[in-house]
Amino acid sequence: MIYSFKGHIPVVHRSSFVHPLAAVTGNVIIGKDCYIGPGAAIRGDWGEIVLEDGVNVQENCTVHMFPGKSITLAAGAHVGHGAVIHGANLGRNCLIGMNSVIMDDAVIGDESIVGAMSFVKAETVIPRRSLVVGNPAKVIKEVSDEMIAWKTAGTKLYQQLPADCHESLKEVEPLTEIPENRPEQEDFYKTLASFKRNNS
Repeated sequence: MIYSFKGHIPVVHRSSFVHPLAAVTGNVIIGKDCYIGPGAAIRGDWGEIVLEDGVNVQENCTVHMFPGKSITLAAGAHVGHGAVIHGANLGRNCLIGMNSVIMDDAVIGDESIVGAMSFVKAETVIPRRSLVVGNPAKVIKEVSDEMIAWKTAGTKLYQQLPADCHESLKEVEPLTEIPENRPEQEDFYKTLASFKRNNS
């Protein structure tokens, strides 16, 4: 669902996909090829939220801030299931692991990876290409070329997902029996390897 708030109407590029069970409110700008999953809440009621091209905000994530703040999720940022981004800025091509919390005025550097269930305290600045884990989160090492290549390939799948959703996602009644000729499931690992080969 898309909601206006105090005259602010969200802007969503036509190539992006916002699931009908997500809520995007107010002063929000969503760039090209972004995916917003069901249950996600992107709430620009007290400030501006900008998602640059190719960002994904997965199921049950929250993006919000204190009044008067503006935040940016830079191009290719990847926000895993259940994560909370509260008044923080995310660098290009970074990954925020599932159920992590990134607090106010924190900055996650370009191509950094925040491990699942990490807690990044307010005003923390994470340098570029850092691997961050824990509560409170700490930098434990530098992100390798192999790690960022794997992350980038996974994000490219999410950048393709909006087009796939526009083309084939539709509400249906469930079947009551398993059909004999079910569609073949795409092999995730082959697809990921293909993206890595074609984009390395």
